[in-house]
Amino acid sequence: MMSDDPEKNTGFASFSEFYPFYLQEHQNLVCRRLHYIGSWLVLIVVVASILSGKLWLLVLVPVIGYGFAWVGHFFFEHNKPATFKHPLYSFWGDWVMFADILRGKVSI
Repeated sequence: MMSDDPEKNTGFASFSEFYPFYLQEHQNLVCRRLHYIGSWLVLIVVVASILSGKLWLLVLVPVIGYGFAWVGHFFFEHNKPATFKHPLYSFWGDWVMFADILRGKVSI
């Protein structure tokens, strides 16, 4: 049974506590670039699916998103994706890092 205490469930008391750990797990430039490319492709597929009415394209979203990210982790960063232990914070971290890259706060 899961606890109501987020720290017990994730090891982090909040997302703001988790995010520095997330960034530490993404130090490799190629890994960050693959996350960035994967995020753009996910957005493109979602928009294409909506505009074309082909909702089956949404099946590709997790394959593309996680595929690019996991290649980055397994082959370049040489660590296990945070998704395995912290799925929600990791998903949120992907998009915060994407936004931080667009704002120039994280380099690629």
